[in-house]
Amino acid sequence: MTDFSLIETLRWQPDEGFIRLPLHLARLSRSARRIGFPEPMEVVAKLEDAVRDDKEPRRVRLIFDGQGRIDITTAPFTPLPQVTVWKLRIASTRLDSTDKLLRIKTTCRAVYEAARAEFTPQQADEIILLNERQDVCEGTITSVFLDDGSGILRTPPISCGLLAGVLRTDLICQRKARVGRITLDDLENGMLYVGNSLRGLIRATLQKD
Repeated sequence: MTDFSLIETLRWQPDEGFIRLPLHLARLSRSARRIGFPEPMEVVAKLEDAVRDDKEPRRVRLIFDGQGRIDITTAPFTPLPQVTVWKLRIASTRLDSTDKLLRIKTTCRAVYEAARAEFTPQQADEIILLNERQDVCEGTITSVFLDDGSGILRTPPISCGLLAGVLRTDLICQRKARVGRITLDDLENGMLYVGNSLRGLIRATLQKD
């Protein structure tokens, strides 16, 4: 029996419904198969029921366990202003590129919590993790994207040891992003973004002091 569950965090808009819902459902089903969980059942109906009476944007968190149980909680969500720029810092905590569980969104969050704890919220809005080869991987709650001037964003490959984020997948499918290794030096020579399906793409700057 596993001691963790799968997670999907979705954004619900009263005029649009669940943002990127097909990609979230596909990832949940794919992740369940990979770790031997049962196939999630009646997910859409349960999600719709959770926001049935809501009139404002919601953050919706779905947890799916190895017994096939689904738990859904919601909270108010305020979208970030388009002019938002997040401050980023690099964690000393490292990801292991051989850990296949990093490719799946689960409740196993210890490595991300350790990285986040290295800096206060005042010092950084998000923390970037590297792997054992010093490759840029991901943030604690976001995927990383680099505008290197090629006209299409670059985002690290899954093989570096990172989550297949839903926003990341969406941008790759739209050919707005491509997979490519990112080094620390690369971060000095391009425009940096982080993002996830809940918050969208966020402009970011790397803090050095």
